[in-house]
Amino acid sequence: MDEQFYEGSYYPSRIIPGFPGGFPGGFPGGFPGSPPSSGPPSSTPQPQQPPGPPPSFTPQLHVPQGQHQTFAIDAGAIRGCMFRWTYIWMRGNQQFWFFPVFIGPRSIAGFRWYGRSWRFFGVNLNQIIQFQCH
Repeated sequence: MDEQFYEGSYYPSRIIPGFPGGFPGGFPGGFPGSPPSSGPPSSTPQPQQPPGPPPSFTPQLHVPQGQHQTFAIDAGAIRGCMFRWTYIWMRGNQQFWFFPVFIGPRSIAGFRWYGRSWRFFGVNLNQIIQFQCH
């Protein structure tokens, strides 16, 4: 199994209204990478869910000895996890499997595993402590 471990790097962040929980008003012009929609909003292409459940194991959080807590994840670091099983640790002790389909300069969106199903989910990168791609 090809595993990549990343730890974030600090960058100044902005608060984006509507986070966490989604993208206010959706994505401008539709979902990134999709053709523009000229029809009603119901015809906007929806991102495809992952092909099945995530891996059955839970990765361990790696905390290097003597290192300070990460302030935020850089979008460039997590870009290599696009369309891959990704385990995310967030502030507030939340951790879950995620399948990213969009990475912006300060946020990511994709599918979060809720134990039995995937649901579309978006989060500000400054809420993520660490992640691992699989």
